[in-house]
Amino acid sequence: MELKDYLRVLRRNWLVIVAAILLGVLIAGAASLLVKPRYVSQTKLFVALQNSSSVAELQQGNVFTQARVRSYVETVTTPAVLQPVIDSLGLADTPASLAGKISATADANTVLISISVSDESPTRAAAIAQAVSASLVNTVDVLEKPAAGGVSPVKLSIVTPATAASSPVSPNVRLNVLIGLLAGFALGLGYVALRSVLDTRVRGEIDVHKITDAPILGGISFDADATKKPLLTQAPPQSPRAESFRQLRTNLQFAHVSNQSKTVLMTSSLPGEGKSTTATNLAIALSQAGQTVALVDADLRRPMVAEYLGLERNVGLTTVLIGDANLEDVLQPWGENKLYVLASGQVPPNPSELLGSERMHQLVGRLEESFDAVIIDAPPLLPVTDAAVLAQQVGGVVLVVGSQKVRATDVQKSLAALEMVDADLLGVVLNRLPAKGPDAYAYSYYGNDRLGSAGVPTPAAGIGSLGGNHDFERILKGEPRRESQLRSAGSRSRNGE
Repeated sequence: MELKDYLRVLRRNWLVIVAAILLGVLIAGAASLLVKPRYVSQTKLFVALQNSSSVAELQQGNVFTQARVRSYVETVTTPAVLQPVIDSLGLADTPASLAGKISATADANTVLISISVSDESPTRAAAIAQAVSASLVNTVDVLEKPAAGGVSPVKLSIVTPATAASSPVSPNVRLNVLIGLLAGFALGLGYVALRSVLDTRVRGEIDVHKITDAPILGGISFDADATKKPLLTQAPPQSPRAESFRQLRTNLQFAHVSNQSKTVLMTSSLPGEGKSTTATNLAIALSQAGQTVALVDADLRRPMVAEYLGLERNVGLTTVLIGDANLEDVLQPWGENKLYVLASGQVPPNPSELLGSERMHQLVGRLEESFDAVIIDAPPLLPVTDAAVLAQQVGGVVLVVGSQKVRATDVQKSLAALEMVDADLLGVVLNRLPAKGPDAYAYSYYGNDRLGSAGVPTPAAGIGSLGGNHDFERILKGEPRRESQLRSAGSRSRNGE
C-alpha cells in the first residue's frame, strides 16, 4: 500500500479512531477518579562515625560507613524498626503491611539514607516517616553498640524532617489521561488496520480499479429518499442523483460508440446492489435526451421494473417468448417521452432456457430495429446463470456495483463469468456511494457543445448507432393491435408520476 492508501483508510475510519481516543481518555479519567489519592512524605538521615580524629581514621571510617549504609537501608523495613513505630502511633498495621508503604534508598557514594512513606493521609504519612527515622536511629545505636559496653561507633542523625505533602503523588491525572489518549489512538489504529485487511467490501472507485481495468461509467450517490422515490423523475432536476444519471447516459454513449448493437444489459453480482433502479433511470434519462428507448425487464426471478413504473407486470417478456402475445401488444408506453417498457410477464419455471432461446435472440433484434436504445434489466450474475446467458445476445454489458454491498471476490467472480461467455463489458457503475468522503465519486463534465438549452445532451444517436431516431409508431404501422389485458394496462400508465 502507498501513503495515499493509508491516508484514505484513515479518512474512511477517522470516526473510529476518534471514538477509540475518547474511550481511552474516558477510561483513564474514570480510573483516576476512582483511585484514592496517595501522599508521600520523605525524611533523610546522615550516617557518621564517632571518635575519629585523624585524616586516616576519617578516610577509613568513611569507607566503613558507606559499606554499613546498605545494611541500614535493609534494616528500615524489619520488625525491629517498624514494631516500635506501630506501638508509638497506635497503627492497625502489621510490620509486614507497614513495610509495603515504606521505601528506603541510599544515595550513591554518600552516607545519606532516604526514607519515603506512602499513605492515603498526608499527615499520617509524615508521622510514620518521622517515627521510622527515629526508630532506625535507636535500632542502629543498639545494634552497633560494642558487646563490652560503651558508645556506638556509628551515629545516625535526621537531617531532613518529614513534612505533610500538599498534593498527592497518585493518581497523576494528566499522565493517566495522556496514556489513555495514546492507548486509545493505538487501539483505534490497530482496529482500523485489521478491519482494512479483513474487510474486502468494495467501497469506492479506487477499490474497483484494483479489481478491473474496465472504465467506471458513473457513480450514483446514496439517497435515503430513493427507497420511497426510486425514479429519476421523482428527484429534483438539478439534484446530484438526477445529474449522476445524466452523466451515466453521456459516458455510456461514449463507451458504446464503436458497437453496432443498440442493446445494453444491466446486471450486478448480487441482489440488492440497485441494478433495476439503475437500468430504469438510465432508460428514463435516455428518453429525456430525445431517444426512443425500450426498457426490458428480463429479471424473471425478481422482476421490479413494472413495480417501479406502476405498470402491468403479468404480461410482457415471457408472454411474447411463449407465443401468447405479439411484441407490439405488450409494450407499454411510459411518461411524456418515447420510453416503452416490456415488463417481465408471469414468472416461469425455466427462466434460463427462455432467455437463452432463439425467440429471445429474435426479440432483441426486433427491438433494435425499432428503437434507438434497448436497456435490459437482467438478474444478478452469481446466484443464477440468466445474465451470463443473455450477455451473449446483447451488444454490451454494464456491471452495477453496490458500494459496501458486495465484496471484491464477488465482483471478480462476476467479471470472470462475463469473460467466460465472451461478453463485451462496457464498464462499471458504482451505486450507493457516499455523498462525501474519500469514496465519493468525483464527476467530470464534457464540453458544453453537447448541451442543449435545457442543460442536457442534445438528442443524439442511439447508444450504438449514429443514425437518426426511430419512431415507435413504425412498430404498429400496418398491424392492428391485439386486444389484450395490456391494452388497458398501457392506457392506465402513470405517465411518469
